[in-house]
Amino acid sequence: MHHAAMLQTGILNPHVLSLLARIRHTNTLVIADWAFPYWPEIETVDISLTVGIPTVLDVLDLLTPNFKIGRIWQAEEFLATNPQDKVEAFAKSFGKIPVTREPHIDFKKRVPKAIGLIRTGDPTAYGNLILESE
Repeated sequence: MHHAAMLQTGILNPHVLSLLARIRHTNTLVIADWAFPYWPEIETVDISLTVGIPTVLDVLDLLTPNFKIGRIWQAEEFLATNPQDKVEAFAKSFGKIPVTREPHIDFKKRVPKAIGLIRTGDPTAYGNLILESE
């Protein structure tokens, strides 16, 4: 059998790949934790398996090499509700991408404008991200 055409690195999930293929300059994509509410108005790809698998950072780290992220939004409550090691892990994955933190209520107002949402199994409080394509 011939498998040469099969993707063997990076993101394998066809629903995630299809969603990414539709994101253009300045469009946004939500990566959500397990508790984030369902938004019927935007396409949702649910890749949650169990608690903590996959995480928001698993998804972000797979996106970063191939997806030009111009900025990231996150709820400012993330900083107050998470231990320092968690905050540092997110900062490490963000790298040099500018991050805007705002109240969760304002963060949520950006969600319906997104092209889609990837739901993870991440239990991190306020671990949701909105990525803006460059």
